Amino acid sequence: MSRMERMGEAAGETRIAHDRPSGERSSRRSEEEATRGRFRYKARWYWNRLRCMSPMEVAYRARQFVVARAQAAGWGTAMPVPTANFAARPRPFIALENGVPAEPYVAAAERVLSGRLPVFALEYAFQDLPAWNRDPKTGRRAPLVFGKFLDYRNPALVGDIKYLWEPNRHLHVVTLAQAYALSGDRRYLDGVRTHIESWLDQCPYLCGPNWCSSLELAVRLINWSIAWQLLGGLDCPMFSGRRGQLLRGRWLDAAYQHMHFIRGHLSRYSSANNHLIGELAGLYIGAHTWPYWPQTRKWRQYAKCQLMRECDLQNAGDGVNREQAIAYQQFVLDFLLLAALAGRANGDDFPVAYWKRAERMLEFIGAVMDARGNVPMIGDADDGYVVRLSQEEGFCPYRSLLASGAILFNRPDFKFKAGALDHKSRWLFGEAGAVKYGEINADRPRWPRQFPEGGYYVLGTDFDTEGEVRIVVDAGPLGYQRIAAHGHADALAFTLSIGGCEFLVDPGTYAYHTEREWRAYFRGTRAHNTVCVDGADQSVQGGSFLWLQHARAKCTRWEIGEDFDRFAAEHDGYRRLADPVIHRRELAFDKKQRRLEVVDWLDCGGTHVAERCWHFAEDVEVRVEPDGTIHAAKAGCVLRLRPCEAVSTRLHYGETPPRGGWVSRRFDAKVPTHTVVWRSEIAESARLRAVLECVPAQRAAEDPRLAAASKSEVTGGQM
Repeated sequence: MSRMERMGEAAGETRIAHDRPSGERSSRRSEEEATRGRFRYKARWYWNRLRCMSPMEVAYRARQFVVARAQAAGWGTAMPVPTANFAARPRPFIALENGVPAEPYVAAAERVLSGRLPVFALEYAFQDLPAWNRDPKTGRRAPLVFGKFLDYRNPALVGDIKYLWEPNRHLHVVTLAQAYALSGDRRYLDGVRTHIESWLDQCPYLCGPNWCSSLELAVRLINWSIAWQLLGGLDCPMFSGRRGQLLRGRWLDAAYQHMHFIRGHLSRYSSANNHLIGELAGLYIGAHTWPYWPQTRKWRQYAKCQLMRECDLQNAGDGVNREQAIAYQQFVLDFLLLAALAGRANGDDFPVAYWKRAERMLEFIGAVMDARGNVPMIGDADDGYVVRLSQEEGFCPYRSLLASGAILFNRPDFKFKAGALDHKSRWLFGEAGAVKYGEINADRPRWPRQFPEGGYYVLGTDFDTEGEVRIVVDAGPLGYQRIAAHGHADALAFTLSIGGCEFLVDPGTYAYHTEREWRAYFRGTRAHNTVCVDGADQSVQGGSFLWLQHARAKCTRWEIGEDFDRFAAEHDGYRRLADPVIHRRELAFDKKQRRLEVVDWLDCGGTHVAERCWHFAEDVEVRVEPDGTIHAAKAGCVLRLRPCEAVSTRLHYGETPPRGGWVSRRFDAKVPTHTVVWRSEIAESARLRAVLECVPAQRAAEDPRLAAASKSEVTGGQM
């Protein structure tokens, strides 16, 4: 039986399994309507996606479709895998001598052996071994058809693909390998064996959901590389005996096939975002880890050259990742640093310019991080991590990156912000890195406060102290490339924290491939601290990862002074309205009074409805007065927001419909919070003004009136 016949048989079995006859006409009708709805949505998506492609991209994708067809027929694949030559002895970039305690890793490995894996908002419980092709959230099993032809965006077919893919990244396999390396207990070695064997059994080459996305293969390959190093590589005791030799051969074949697949299916043109960097990093690290075939040298050289190119293209010179999503700043930095460390360990270092760009990216993280380590949730976030090397409670990936940066670049300011050296950095730099970190004298940072290419500006005073006020305002592009996949319609929005306590926040992301209405809400303008005109988004959504029209924002004034910080910007997102509107926003922060004045100018010719939205962190107490004045308190700090003109006010708290009053700190998890909306009807050009008084805890405690305000109780409802 040919491969295509086998895949067709598997697809037929799956179709039968999902063909549930309905005994009721109404049920059949609802299923038909749902099918038609999915078809209409899919048709619109394809049309919108095509509109965002250049002729060259269309030609490229047509060629890739032909390549996939040929591979489905058995042409141009990595079968059979060439014979390996084990003369090369690569050097690991993971340090076994690192001073990391075994206990948290043993405990985490025990949870894996007992059949429990944390996967986003749930704990995936399984018996014996995971079902690698089944979504742990919905229980739906994806078909083992040819992977490049599987519609992984269809929840009816695969469930929630994010949940399905996450265990297949094999971060937990590294946990098992860490526990074995630290304890020597062979049960963890056996755990690695059974998980790898079962994955190879259940996920045949080129078939099913785990052979769809090159990025997923790349992340899995990086984690395989780290596990391989921790277990001793070719000399691992797991490879002894006939069964061990068979496993070693199968695992090596799979690693080669992963690299071959990635090289042949790189994300290009409008899809060349973090996916491409991740794919190149996986290919480069894989080629260094398993340099046993002639092809790996070419793949390594190609991946390095392209990584250097994409590092410059996708990250602005001021250090901002062009996807305009801070979570992806962390994700991309991990890819860039892990690849560079793998190269450095094997005498293939990257040029100075590459390292400098990574250093600038770390500076941006430090600049937007407040005194308690909070980072604004600007743009998309999916809790995606390249590796999970640390099992510390309260581990912060941003602080960890700064700690690694302190070692790499000898930066006292990075160390000041990072605090104690984390376990992930210890795994990467070992005892020598820990000694170097201890010798660096932490020094209070003087971060850059403007990032003109990325479009972010930081206003405030007393940074990195208990009296800090930090305001991060966004006047950057919507996102990267024409589709701006991970950007949000948040032009001229800002976040605000006092003394390291978050008050005004970006509410996050919540959903990706599923729950389209929630996906649209969290990406939309009303879910950000900016002005929404006529209930419309500043930019036009064309799909869950696609924007058809982009609001263009630009900074027109930026001044830093001893007493005042001043910022002004504008965007044209509402020029598309029948009566065009230009939104200009000015922020002036009085450092002595700790008072922020926000003025919104709306230039138009007709009548419109303007809504100023204020999204508070979920643990902030909020009280709203009849005139719209907002009193907010948290941990002794106080924020008072006052409109300077008559407004109609509504306080949202976990509402749907209409959606409002939500914050999402984790993928697929949301909790109620307070959102206050000031509504104004404007005619012709209008000026809307608000005053925000920021009071740190120490000052609030010294003033009885402010202390009483900080203890105000939460109230809700419409004003």
